[in-house]
Amino acid sequence: MLKKITPVLFVSAIEPVLPFWIEKLGFTKIIEVPEGDKLGFVAFQSGTVEIMYQTYASADRDLPSVSTDIRKGPTFLYIEVENLDSIKAAVKGAEIYLPERTTFYGAREIGVKDPAGHFITFAQFAPS
Repeated sequence: MLKKITPVLFVSAIEPVLPFWIEKLGFTKIIEVPEGDKLGFVAFQSGTVEIMYQTYASADRDLPSVSTDIRKGPTFLYIEVENLDSIKAAVKGAEIYLPERTTFYGAREIGVKDPAGHFITFAQFAPS
């Protein structure tokens, strides 16, 4: 059976996303793969949540059969959080693509773009 899912987001450069995940959201960098004077791959973790980033250049070497497909568009992530207000404070200054709203399914949500252009929706559900 399945144990865990960890998204891999592909980017031109990893360095611009480091402050977003580490400084703003409190993630820890658990894996770092340098490529020359830049990063080719990185993994972040916070509790049981993980996310990975890989550069297009790294993917060209690592996954040549799908490297063209990797460039087709941004990724959309939906992340459930305990406290949306603390997330809103943490991502202040990020580009908002989805202003805060409450959905018919009971979630308070806000959507921001990470520095690489991926879309991330944070959602807090009311206690049941």
